Amino acid sequence: MPPHCDTMDGPVVKAARQALAAGNVKLILPWVPQNAEAELSEAFRRTMAVRDKGADALLLADHWFFETAVRLHRAGEGEPYTGVKPAGLDEGPVIPRAERAIEDDDTAGLIAFLTGAVEEEIGKRFAQVRATRSYDPDDVAAARKYVGAMLDLLTYSNKLHVFIRHAGGHGEGVEGHHH
Repeated sequence: MPPHCDTMDGPVVKAARQALAAGNVKLILPWVPQNAEAELSEAFRRTMAVRDKGADALLLADHWFFETAVRLHRAGEGEPYTGVKPAGLDEGPVIPRAERAIEDDDTAGLIAFLTGAVEEEIGKRFAQVRATRSYDPDDVAAARKYVGAMLDLLTYSNKLHVFIRHAGGHGEGVEGHHH
């Protein structure tokens, strides 16, 4: 997945900002696994205790809290923590569409985009099958191109189907992750 949860404008830091602004740790706890609640709650308590010690203390404490929240979130996903990334990174075309679908309570745009991407990819692979289908049976190199194109289409289609039907969601299968 493109960067998102670990950015300064991603949902984890947004939730952490809301928790700090409201003085309510429960606004960030859903973003970490249950087994990380105590650590994040303690980080929240420490952050809140020093935020009123001046602008530098507030900035330092808040950033440390964001890093803690993102680190614990990433651990819950089973992913390494590589730091909090800056805001404005390219999330790719899907994440904004999925967020819009959630906000609008309408999946039509997301489904249309993903369906179009699948059609395009299958179309490219099928075009390769067609382009290599007619070959001289004595031309082994040409036959291999056809077999390669055919296997690429079959394998891609099968992997796509398996992923659609059986792939886990965000952090699914990671022990201790929130569900």
